[in-house]
Amino acid sequence: MIQAEPPCSCILCHDYGDPADLHPLELSTIGHIQQHGWSVKMIPEDNKGPGWAYTVGLWHTLRMPELATFGLDVEVSKACLNNLGTNAANGAALEAEQVRDDVIKRYPAHLKSIDYRWYKAFFGRAIAFYRKPPLPFLQVIWPDRQGRFHWDHESDEQLRHHQPQLWKRPEDHPVGVWTEDL
Repeated sequence: MIQAEPPCSCILCHDYGDPADLHPLELSTIGHIQQHGWSVKMIPEDNKGPGWAYTVGLWHTLRMPELATFGLDVEVSKACLNNLGTNAANGAALEAEQVRDDVIKRYPAHLKSIDYRWYKAFFGRAIAFYRKPPLPFLQVIWPDRQGRFHWDHESDEQLRHHQPQLWKRPEDHPVGVWTEDL
């Protein structure tokens, strides 16, 4: 038996009231999605911790998981996420546990499913757009300079500080900058 894709619950696919009542950030997101197929939200580094970026619209447009990356310069993150989005639009699937070489020059990137319990802490604009999470999200994980990921015992400690481990449940995540506001 073939399972149908769950319906999209976003503000483009359903009537949630007068569009004039939408927040300006929602209107901006809608414009980007209508023009490009998705939008990238960037949260810059601050005194609390590293920055991150994530997509909104890949699920609506392509029925592909939304993407997030952490700890890189937000403009670099945006370029990486747009690159993955463009490749997805051209037929390259986005799936958990993929190792991709089309994200960051000279380095592989690993895609891992994000536990939905993190969504509220990191993906507010996506929740506002889709209205009815959970929806699929993948974390785009980058390695240290030697190509080692979080789970490699010899990986750079700074790597672990700059990227959360959102594939873990919040209560199983190491205490640190990513868990302070939970």
